[in-house]
Amino acid sequence: MENRIALVTGGSRGIGRAICLALAKCGATVVACARNKAALDELASEAQKREFRGVIDPQELDVCDRAAIDALVEAVSGKYARIDILVNNAGITRDGLLMNMDDEQFEDVLTTNLRSAFWLTRAVSRLMVRQRYGRIINIGSISGVMGNAGQANYAASKAGLIGFSKTVAKELGKRKITCNVVAPGFIATDMTAILPDKIKESVAQLVPLGRFGEAEEVAGVVAFLAGDEASYITGQVLLVDGGMHM
Repeated sequence: MENRIALVTGGSRGIGRAICLALAKCGATVVACARNKAALDELASEAQKREFRGVIDPQELDVCDRAAIDALVEAVSGKYARIDILVNNAGITRDGLLMNMDDEQFEDVLTTNLRSAFWLTRAVSRLMVRQRYGRIINIGSISGVMGNAGQANYAASKAGLIGFSKTVAKELGKRKITCNVVAPGFIATDMTAILPDKIKESVAQLVPLGRFGEAEEVAGVVAFLAGDEASYITGQVLLVDGGMHM
């Protein structure tokens, strides 16, 4: 991926952090975005210490701020003249049973997980169309494929990403732009670390591979889809779930 410019949201921790490192290892210049600038600076230093072929360019961004998104895309395109890879990874949960879920819980998740992907994809796709090249990878979830009790907002946002991605794939395919969804199952991150041990054990029993996945295992799939080898794959949902949804 030498000379490729990638933009990754939610890059300061968990799956996003692993994606940034994986793309930099492959040689890309990775614009890593998140609200936690200090964590991004540490991430950039780690990539430098590992002597990756690519580098990480940390950029503070609140994906719920549409104006900030447009300004960032303009700044990145001005600095690098192109954006080749977009990974919409930023996401939050605000779990609760449907009957008790308030409007704010629903809207916060929809804005962070789905609207931000629309805003970023709209802005970046204009560059990709002119380039006649692009890789768009949206990070979904198994919850968006099969639903999950207590996550009406989260499941709706991730299911929305699937429909959105398939439409983007159809609209932009003729310009050599692909768009796919990577849908992780239960991955060992900060989000899952807070689960009680009994729940972790019961979840692991539902997974044929018998364990939670690692962030690096998701990042490897993203790196593949971002590369030239995946040039004939678009509009797909790739589950990285240890076989849970079979």
